[in-house]
Amino acid sequence: MTSRKTAGSKPLEVDLIKGRIYSWCSCGLSFKQPFCDGEHMGTGIKPKVFKAEKSGPQHLCMCKQTNNSPFCDGTHNTKK
Repeated sequence: MTSRKTAGSKPLEVDLIKGRIYSWCSCGLSFKQPFCDGEHMGTGIKPKVFKAEKSGPQHLCMCKQTNNSPFCDGTHNTKK
């Protein structure tokens, strides 16, 4: 299994639409961050598929180390 790649050092604010299904890139390889574009194929890492619970801006994790995927939990502040 390939290790996750950090796609950024801070969360990315994105507008989500309630009820819509999204695929969050958990490997860090996608060129369409923070969403999956299939670059994970062959890595053994799968995207996090989720349904937005509300519409509006949300902060999605870019360091790929969150314990609350796909949402930022501040883990990027603890990694040096």
